[in-house]
Amino acid sequence: MNGMGTLRTKFRGVKKELLERQTSMLIQSMTVDELYLEILYEILHNVGGCDMGCEVGQQVMLSYVQEAFKIANEKHTQLLTKAEAKEPPELMLNVEVVEAKDLVPKDPNGLSDPFVTIYLMSNSSQRYNTSVKSSTLNPLWEEHFSLPMPENLHEDSLILEVWDFDPAETVKEKMTKIFEVKGVKGLRKLMKEIAITASTGKHDNELIGTSNIPLKSIPAGGMTMWFNLSKKSKLRRQGVVKLRLNFSSEKNSQVAAQEHRHLLRILLLHELESSKVAPYWWCGNFSAPAEAILTQHVAQSGLSQTDNWLAQWVVFCAVTADHPLSFSLFNQLLEKITKPLQSGLVNEEEVKLFWDGAKKLLPTCYSHIRKLRKKTAGDKTVMKTLREVLKILYRLSVLDVPEYVDLFPVNLYGWLRENSDGSRLTIQEVLNQAAVQGAADWFVHILDNNECKDRTEDSRLQHLIRVIQLVRSDLQRAVEYFDRVFVEIMSFPYSKVLYGVYENKIASLVEPEVIQVCKNLKRLQYNEGSTNSVYLAGGLNGETGLGTPQVDHEPLAMGTTLFELYLALQRFLALGQGLNETEWSTYAISKFHSWFYGGVAQWLDIAAYKALTRIEKAVDLDNLVPVDNNVKYSSSGVDTLAIFYQIKIFWQQLAWPDVEGCYTFVAKIVDDICRCCVFYSDKMAGRVDNVGTISTVYEERFEVTNEWCVAINNIDYVRQSLQPFVRELGMDEIVQNMCEARSPLEAQRCKETLQNVMANAIDTVKNKILDLLEIMVKKMMPSITRFLIEGAELLHQDCSSMDRVMRYLEANLDTLYQHLNNENFSRTLDIVWEQLGEVLYELIQANLEKRRPPSFFSNLHECLNIMVRSFRQDNKEVYTSDTLKRVEYLLKIHGMETRELIHQYHLERWQEQQSVTEPKMGVLTVRAQFIDDNLKIEIMNARNLMPTDSNGLCDSYVRVAILPEDMFASVAKPKTQTHSKNLFPLYDEMFIIPLTPEQRRITDGLLHFVVKDKDMFSVSNTFVGEAYLHFSEVPDTPAPISSLSQQHLPLSRPDSIDGDAIKALESRQGDKQAREFLKKQRQKMPSKQFFSLG
Repeated sequence: MNGMGTLRTKFRGVKKELLERQTSMLIQSMTVDELYLEILYEILHNVGGCDMGCEVGQQVMLSYVQEAFKIANEKHTQLLTKAEAKEPPELMLNVEVVEAKDLVPKDPNGLSDPFVTIYLMSNSSQRYNTSVKSSTLNPLWEEHFSLPMPENLHEDSLILEVWDFDPAETVKEKMTKIFEVKGVKGLRKLMKEIAITASTGKHDNELIGTSNIPLKSIPAGGMTMWFNLSKKSKLRRQGVVKLRLNFSSEKNSQVAAQEHRHLLRILLLHELESSKVAPYWWCGNFSAPAEAILTQHVAQSGLSQTDNWLAQWVVFCAVTADHPLSFSLFNQLLEKITKPLQSGLVNEEEVKLFWDGAKKLLPTCYSHIRKLRKKTAGDKTVMKTLREVLKILYRLSVLDVPEYVDLFPVNLYGWLRENSDGSRLTIQEVLNQAAVQGAADWFVHILDNNECKDRTEDSRLQHLIRVIQLVRSDLQRAVEYFDRVFVEIMSFPYSKVLYGVYENKIASLVEPEVIQVCKNLKRLQYNEGSTNSVYLAGGLNGETGLGTPQVDHEPLAMGTTLFELYLALQRFLALGQGLNETEWSTYAISKFHSWFYGGVAQWLDIAAYKALTRIEKAVDLDNLVPVDNNVKYSSSGVDTLAIFYQIKIFWQQLAWPDVEGCYTFVAKIVDDICRCCVFYSDKMAGRVDNVGTISTVYEERFEVTNEWCVAINNIDYVRQSLQPFVRELGMDEIVQNMCEARSPLEAQRCKETLQNVMANAIDTVKNKILDLLEIMVKKMMPSITRFLIEGAELLHQDCSSMDRVMRYLEANLDTLYQHLNNENFSRTLDIVWEQLGEVLYELIQANLEKRRPPSFFSNLHECLNIMVRSFRQDNKEVYTSDTLKRVEYLLKIHGMETRELIHQYHLERWQEQQSVTEPKMGVLTVRAQFIDDNLKIEIMNARNLMPTDSNGLCDSYVRVAILPEDMFASVAKPKTQTHSKNLFPLYDEMFIIPLTPEQRRITDGLLHFVVKDKDMFSVSNTFVGEAYLHFSEVPDTPAPISSLSQQHLPLSRPDSIDGDAIKALESRQGDKQAREFLKKQRQKMPSKQFFSLG
């Protein structure tokens, strides 16, 4: 029977209310002197052994308690004498038989039916037995006994015996257990039991083992221990038994608990004062005298472990408000107290005491959470303390708080906000508010300690960047060190809660500033030809060099600072996206990019401006030598591409989330890159403009140098990078996002627009390359022109002039071939021929005015053919340009003799005849064939002849001539009969003209049919029209001519003087043959043309 049971027995029949009232009065009337007297009495009557009391000694404890209670010597002596005169206390030894293990089997079935007997050696007649546990070698009892303590405690012992219970059974009943026997040894035991039962009829229990426990070995604070069982006749251990032993008295439990709390407080304050321990360091370790005194008080007051733990909880919670104790101490106590609280093993008053203590402890815990930033993150002690604080909160949160307990009074939590529904705040909710308040306090602290130096826009932006960096640093620390602990112990998303506070405050602070700054920004502009002039739209701002702007309020600096703020916010949002993957879009800061929309255009302008300045610098520093032997471009090409990729990096850093904004900005970037390419091309052209010119006493000429080739290759290298660069800007992704956000049709339209912008950019740069190639070729043309003129004049007299032009062209083209890529070399050749055509055309016109002889033009034509044969690429058609084709033709005809030119005219007339679709002069039908060297012609009829007589009819005949006239001078010109007054004459005449073999082999021979109207009274007949039949159109066949197809030849007249051949003839005014021929042709023309032939 324990002390509490004794108290209840003593006051049996007294009402509970009366008992509680008496106890309360006793507690209230207790003074320090009375407590001191009680402690002196307990020290004098020390119980237990082998503990602090024995080690410390009685005198040491008396001195310690006097010092702790601050009692004067005289009063101490008086109270000590009074304590010595009191009767010794009536103590009890409490024994709990918990369990046994590994007992020796005593029954035939290999098991036992054990029970325990305990008694004091000095009083063996007073024995206490446990219940019997059947068929087990590991019984569990958990049964309690209280034994009165003997006077001579230090010489007595507690005797423990474990017995095997043997029930009263007959021999017949014993025999029924034969099937339960285990092994030979079990069978032997069964036979022995049967034999004893049959002979004596006795049923004695069998001893398993005993254990002797000296009372002086039991400490005052009690102990729990396993004790070995032994038996005189056996050497080996018979098993082990677990006992829980402690001393107690018959003192009132409430009075004892109050005494213990008072004592604990006095000793704790003394310990803290004397040891000078730092805040949060004391973890429950009293000095040896204090520990001995407390242990004796617990033992002699009959306090349970729960009473002791609860007293420590109440006292430690009260003291920690003024002198912080280690949080681990409270955690250890909570771990012990939680189970009794949840099991209902404590009374209502004790529950109230517990929560009163918790109310005093919680403010310290939440204060630690709020001020966590003042600790060194990552420090082992800080992290351990945080864990202990959170464990305290967790253990308290799982307990049910009584309705009458106001755990969070307003006077202690001025920063708390009540729930909107009026419900009580929970520990978890207060934790959330503590984290929120701590973040809000820290934000105020950041603002107070980082004030803006001045109110300029740049300073304000720098201030905002600093604030965001400090806030992000706090969040990063929370994520890295604290968040895992909060989640692990309290399932509380600490960093996420902090972010929710910070993002709202940052949005409120930054948004109006950014919008205002963007509104004040003016677009950056600069002259296209140079980067040296930077100014704002609407007014001149200042001149800057190619380096960093020097003016304080320079828009470049302002835009850069604004972009730094954008990146700071972007990193801050990325942190929030990681902390809250599902709901980050609800944050006020999630749309921060929209605040900067007005500033992006200037950032892109700044990026373009910086690119232009760097490109200009790169070109200036370029020595126009390939960067290595494997490539044909120099350093500025590489630098320019690197500059473009810096713009790409800027765009990637911008990471604009809005798809429509992305489209707009990418289009501008592509346009800016195009402008940079054009700028680079212009600068590169300017770089080589004066390179290659050679001046001597005799001449000044231009020679293509390696520098020119490298410059062209550089521009082409940059051009080739455009398309992959734009692709890397994410154009395809933007179009895809546009398709998802808007519609496929609109996305396709945007894609086409971007492709057009890019295509235009590429075309523009290609044109720049062509421009540079044209400039280079134009520089070559004066020398080529001079050499050509010399060659035309002296071709057959002095061939060195032609050699010079060939050497000049070969040297320059070889340089181009060696250093340009195939595409640009082909372009160069095309430009050479194009410009050569233009030069030759001008030469032709100039020399026609000078009335140069045909030989000049013939020589010039031969020079051109020599060049063509020398520089033709892979049998490629050289005369690809219309100009060169035209020039070649003009040289050909102007180089002809007059007779050749006349025949060329007839050939041109034959060509014109092919395009006549509606003959106005009529149609002549003929058949012709070659039979060996004979030409057979059948003139069949004419239709729809143009009337020439006043009666509207015509007296027509046909004359046939073979051209060229000089080659067929000996050949007769046959003529048909005249058919009068008929527009549809039927001639039906056949002519056979013999030809020489040479005449037959002429390839460009023509049959010339002339239709005339015979005039009876006029000197000459009237020309009606003419037609041509080319030798190639006359079949060479022996077949009858009647079997051949009829050929319908349209009749026509020469109606203009625009033909090349006729103009060439007109230029030969001194040539009689030309003059006479032109006269005849003018007579054939309609009268309205005569005035123009003069």
